[in-house]
Amino acid sequence: MVIETLPLAEINKEALRVLYKEIGIVNTIRFMNQFTTGYGDYTKEREQLFAGMTLDDILAEIKQKQKGGKPCE
Repeated sequence: MVIETLPLAEINKEALRVLYKEIGIVNTIRFMNQFTTGYGDYTKEREQLFAGMTLDDILAEIKQKQKGGKPCE
């Protein structure tokens, strides 16, 4: 059995049509939102955010926030 290869745009169009038909427009949109690409450079942001902090410092701050307190300085 030979299956014709469709252009990616056509596959996406058909997949969206099937999703919409089967799960509705709202759930289709919710599903598609999982796959949107982010923006920025998380690696650079993370380096700035945690600059000068050790793993122990980060863990202590997480534990403090879980308790509902103010972050460690």
